[in-house]
Amino acid sequence: MYISNENALQTEKRLISVLKAARLQILKEPYYFKETSITEFSFHPKALAMVRDSEVWSYLVPAEKKGTENFKIFSFHFKNEQDNSGFVGWLASTIKAKLGSGVFVVCGQNTNKGGIFDYWGCPIEISDQVLQFINDLREV
Repeated sequence: MYISNENALQTEKRLISVLKAARLQILKEPYYFKETSITEFSFHPKALAMVRDSEVWSYLVPAEKKGTENFKIFSFHFKNEQDNSGFVGWLASTIKAKLGSGVFVVCGQNTNKGGIFDYWGCPIEISDQVLQFINDLREV
């Protein structure tokens, strides 16, 4: 992990550069969080993420029906040599300030594809605006 000593303008410039260089993938189908009891764990082959607290396992899986809170999912794979520290907080805050929507992020690592990657989720209802805003930032 990088430690950067920079002012806010330098940070924004660096993170826009990171955004431009990252590989963006947009998943076609909506996803939702499926919950099961902590005692009923089973591997879910279509899950992008599985996390638990003291009561439930929560699986981020393709939506099974329209009655659930569904999310648009997109991901970023970053270049290994680029300092992407602060990216999640910066982009999430920027999206919230511009569009009023919160997002969620699940991170992982794949050393074969440059290291850290992020799955981002936003409400389906505002997903077109979020993705357009990200594309606009990539073109700055």
